Amino acid sequence: MIEIKTKLKKWGNSFGVVVPISSVEEEGAKEGDEVIVLMKKEKNNVLRETFGKYKFKKSTKKMMEETDKALYNE
Repeated sequence: MIEIKTKLKKWGNSFGVVVPISSVEEEGAKEGDEVIVLMKKEKNNVLRETFGKYKFKKSTKKMMEETDKALYNE
């Protein structure tokens, strides 16, 4: 099994992917072979993907000031 990063392309009323010949040869596949495609959309914002969307009631500046006060007794 190999992993390929490629772009989804519109072909008529469908979508398709292009598989590089080097990957086809590495896997020993040929035209007409059935393959399994596992698809996962790549996320560009890793922090948002990890922590999700969260709306804070206080501004970042205010939270930093409170943190500094608690840590340094200022």
